[in-house]
Amino acid sequence: MAAGNLSPRQKMINLMYLIFIAMLALNMSKEVLSAFGLMNQKMTATNEATEQRNNAFIASLDVKASEQPEKYQKLKGDAASINVLAEDLDSHIEELKSRMVATVDDPTDYEVMDKGDYLDQHFFKGGKVDTEGQEFLDKIASFRDGVIGTLSTIDGMEPIIKDVKDRFNTDEVTNRDGIKIDWLDYHYRGFPLVASLTKLTALQNDIKTTESEVLSRMLQGTLTSEVSMTNYTTLLETSKSAYFNGEQFDGQIVLGRKDATTKPNRVELTLDGRKLSENEYVIEDGKVQLKVGTGNVGEHKIEGKLIFMQDGEEVEVPVLQSFATVAKPNAATISADKMNVVYRGVKNPMTISFAGIADNNVTASAQGLSRVSGSKYVMDATRIQGREVTINVTGKIDGTNVSDRATFRIKDLPKPTGTVRGESDNVTMQKNSLEISTIGAKFDDFDFELPLRVTGFKFKVPDQPTIQVSGNKLDSRAKQALRKAKRGSTVQIFEIEAKADGVSVILKKVSPVMIELTN
Repeated sequence: MAAGNLSPRQKMINLMYLIFIAMLALNMSKEVLSAFGLMNQKMTATNEATEQRNNAFIASLDVKASEQPEKYQKLKGDAASINVLAEDLDSHIEELKSRMVATVDDPTDYEVMDKGDYLDQHFFKGGKVDTEGQEFLDKIASFRDGVIGTLSTIDGMEPIIKDVKDRFNTDEVTNRDGIKIDWLDYHYRGFPLVASLTKLTALQNDIKTTESEVLSRMLQGTLTSEVSMTNYTTLLETSKSAYFNGEQFDGQIVLGRKDATTKPNRVELTLDGRKLSENEYVIEDGKVQLKVGTGNVGEHKIEGKLIFMQDGEEVEVPVLQSFATVAKPNAATISADKMNVVYRGVKNPMTISFAGIADNNVTASAQGLSRVSGSKYVMDATRIQGREVTINVTGKIDGTNVSDRATFRIKDLPKPTGTVRGESDNVTMQKNSLEISTIGAKFDDFDFELPLRVTGFKFKVPDQPTIQVSGNKLDSRAKQALRKAKRGSTVQIFEIEAKADGVSVILKKVSPVMIELTN
């Protein structure tokens, strides 16, 4: 344009055209540089927001792992591994970017970042990748392989693994001319500083986005496992704990979730008002397995609450359940119809209950009948004039009354039998043994433990006058008469006076004892 035989004026015009074209090219280049800079700023802001979300997720996961370690501890460990890998690569890139922008006076003046000298000098040497460039590649590979290694142990992570391989692939790249060149050379050699800076920020965005996607997918997998139908079982809900034959059963089958990782942090339960200790229950498969006895016959209430930690706060789940205990049918019911008997003069112990009804919901009434405790009663038939007594029993279960009755015959106490040295009827012994023996009385074949106490008796030796003795042993007069008895003779102890503690009637006469002397 400036060659040939041109006038000075034309040469000047041509030179001005060249300067104008150069200025247009220079202005366009500055606009491109500014566009890269603005893109870098926006991605940097996006990265900061993503990092804040990731950090908040990790912090929330720490809290959940402390509250429910069985559910979140592994998730926390995997998330921590990913976070360490991401922080390591991100920090390396951030340090590299800091050194790059330190080469210009104003890091926000993108129009002066048109040179590619920094990375060309630090990443490459003699046409090959230098030490610092190789370190950059190693950091990317470490992040990529570490994330893949962690995710390979978790089900459902195959799509994320594929994305990680694609995003952080550093294999050779085929350019537009069909020539394969190194990845680092293709992306960072000869580019303006601001373009490389933006590419590095984009790589940081890939890192943080990958971490966010991984954390989200891991949590989603945990929640999906929680709501899986394999974690559900069926439960039977009823309006009451026991039903009578002929009633309509109104049970409802409902779904209940069982999850070994869902455990209450604290359990506060009572059984019939008594607080359960820690050795009376165990938590397994998300259930509180009770280890208590079924208790007495009747209905029992389990009340209290299960306390869970949620987002650092306690959440209480109320418990109000009941169960019924019925008598175990371990024996047949066999009764002698004529043997329903109570005795006058003594406290007849009785057990009165209704199968399947708690003792406190059972009442019994009859003349002379009184409750001791629970199902234990005492019948005192002393003041009853007739020969029979009827006991009426009423029970209440689920708001319904049931009743029954039983009739007992009233008999007098049997006739006591006299004893010497614990032996009755015809006894054989020596004189000296009889002198020191105790005279007693007992009820033969009687079901009551009713000891009798002898207070006096009459003693008769053949050919000797009858002697009245006080107490339960021979006195001096009786012993003197005994010494006069002949060998083989029979002495008598009769009209034995006996008393029994707690007996309110006069006992029948005690049978006498006959003693044959052997010396």
